[in-house]
Amino acid sequence: METSEQGSTVLDDSQRPKKWALVRWYASSATLTVPQAAGPVAFSFVALSLTGDTRGGAAMILAMTVAQMVGAVPLARAGKNLSAATVFRLLVCFRAVALAAIVIGAEYHLPFAWLVLFAGVAGLVNGAAYGYLRSLLNQFVPTTRLPRALGIASTLNEVTFVMAPVAASGLSTFSPIFSLVALMILGSLPAIFVPWTAVHRVDEPPTFSGTVFTPEVLMWFACAAGGGATVAVIEIGAVALALNFGYEPALAILFTVPLCIASVAGGIWISVRNRIASRKVVLVQLAVMACGLALAAANHSMAVTIAGTLLIGAVLTPLGTYYSLALDALAPPERRPEIFALLRTSQAIGVVFASALLALEGLSTSMVWVTVLMIAVTAMVGVASRG
Repeated sequence: METSEQGSTVLDDSQRPKKWALVRWYASSATLTVPQAAGPVAFSFVALSLTGDTRGGAAMILAMTVAQMVGAVPLARAGKNLSAATVFRLLVCFRAVALAAIVIGAEYHLPFAWLVLFAGVAGLVNGAAYGYLRSLLNQFVPTTRLPRALGIASTLNEVTFVMAPVAASGLSTFSPIFSLVALMILGSLPAIFVPWTAVHRVDEPPTFSGTVFTPEVLMWFACAAGGGATVAVIEIGAVALALNFGYEPALAILFTVPLCIASVAGGIWISVRNRIASRKVVLVQLAVMACGLALAAANHSMAVTIAGTLLIGAVLTPLGTYYSLALDALAPPERRPEIFALLRTSQAIGVVFASALLALEGLSTSMVWVTVLMIAVTAMVGVASRG
């Protein structure tokens, strides 16, 4: 038995050690993003089988992402009177039902607009679910070990984003419906893995009457959006990059795989180091990300572009870990789910921004604009650090 940060008495499921609870948290975190990671491939195969065009898959992912931005704050606030684990389970179960609706709709050949709608319903909970899961981590890990825990979680998340599309592609080749069923099952696992905590309130939770959207909080949201746009313009534009240098589309992995490998390496480094970076180090890391994207935007050669993606990947996890730790310190305990949901939503805004640029302006112009965005947020942090 222990007391949570919200003045509540927390009982671990069957009094299991916190170490086992942390392992379960890692498993829940790693499987939470399976629908987002495997969705682009699985949905594209389904759209191709139903409509003869893969663009429907992009529409489903867009609906899922936009819905996440819409639902993040309302859903994060709606569960403030329940334990984080309980709300998280409810949100994941809600998403599982929506994913099941996609399976049923695809099986019975409903109009494709319904599948887009169901994808949007499934995406509503993604931001809030992450917010509650991240806030739950504070109950199992002391502050001094948060960098290591977040580094491990980021590494596992990268593994998910590498393996899930490959698995979705293989299953979709066998049967698009089968891949959707697998997506639904795997997307439900976080509700099973997450450590169960029963919360019994001994007093009213503390209230915070001021605004949490301070300039510093908004600054880290902007940085997260810039990072999301940077990664998205590389990953979404990978096929176009391969074609640009005269290679087959399948060789797009020459850009995405180095990015993921470097990101995993960055996560391992954070886990081993287990220290919070200084503001100067963060500023250097932001500059490295901006330089990496500038190298890719220069369109000089394949080698230079791959070097740029390696630079981006190397600082991706350290920066994400720092944003999470900084917001953890800035947010009142009872508002942490909301803040972490907005952090994930900020990354999604960056993805949507990059996607829109790629659709409207093409690869070269998009990379230039996202580079400008990264330079802007780096300069913003530099000015704030001097102040």
